Amino acid sequence: MGEVKWQTRVTSLLGIKYPIIQGGLAYLAYADLAAAVSNAGGLGQITAMSLPDEKSLREEIQKVRSLTDKPFGVNLAIGQHGRAYEHMLNVVLEERVPVLSVTGGNPKDILNKAKGENIKTLVLVAAKRQAIKAEELGADVVMVVGQEGGGHLGRGDIGTMVLTPYVREHVSIPVVASGGIVDGKGMMAALALGAEGIEMGTRFIATTECVDAHMAYKQAILHADEESTVVIKRSLGTPARALRNPWTEQILEAEERGQGYEALKGLISGQANRRYAIDGEEKSGFGWAGQGAARIEKILSAEEVIHSTIREAEEIRNKWR
Repeated sequence: MGEVKWQTRVTSLLGIKYPIIQGGLAYLAYADLAAAVSNAGGLGQITAMSLPDEKSLREEIQKVRSLTDKPFGVNLAIGQHGRAYEHMLNVVLEERVPVLSVTGGNPKDILNKAKGENIKTLVLVAAKRQAIKAEELGADVVMVVGQEGGGHLGRGDIGTMVLTPYVREHVSIPVVASGGIVDGKGMMAALALGAEGIEMGTRFIATTECVDAHMAYKQAILHADEESTVVIKRSLGTPARALRNPWTEQILEAEERGQGYEALKGLISGQANRRYAIDGEEKSGFGWAGQGAARIEKILSAEEVIHSTIREAEEIRNKWR
């Protein structure tokens, strides 16, 4: 039947071949992964707020450009940083990065500063109200994350299957679905729900180019089943999904005892995340992962992830004809 075209408003806006976006992945999403995803036809992203300073971000951006001539993005996860992200935003704008995504906080100031710049803006949302507001503020795309996703989620227990079409019905800008999507089946489901692209996070951790993720972390994703993730930090109003392990059990037990942020901060810190995700210390830290981990069976290259996703999606699409 020839090559299937995967053109949507998302691919047109971002200048990519396939409507697949790699998630921000705190401490993990750097130049090697971002460039590999972009070279394979998706949109790779660098995580900015995990880097120590502006110089490091500038170096990562320049490294991506040395590895690919395709569009890529920078993710600003701003939820716990107040206005401390401005120095990183300035680098993104100075370097004329093609795409900027905002997660975990109010995007108003960032979107205002990006206006007039030649940059496409994506905002992660977990509710209809947030999506409508993002559109009003000038976002080009909203990424809708359901409860299946890894890392920080919305406060409501709304799944991707419900949230994606609901948001799509209330905004005019393109919607990208995120949460629980790891392959072509998920991609086709998202498109059927009205999304014009998908974001995958956990799937890209289990790749050869995600060089900072410890093999113990990747193996835990491969061995996960449908009950291998838990939502922590719910009592703090910032729920987030991670792999179930002794450390997350400690967090949940502390939350059940009603302990507040001061008692929990050592357990939920970025350092605890790094100890597991980067150093492989499985009993003294935690690793983010979505429920889709249950369906990830192999460590692949980023190119293999994208091509296998598209191949499976094409097989499904051809069956529907």
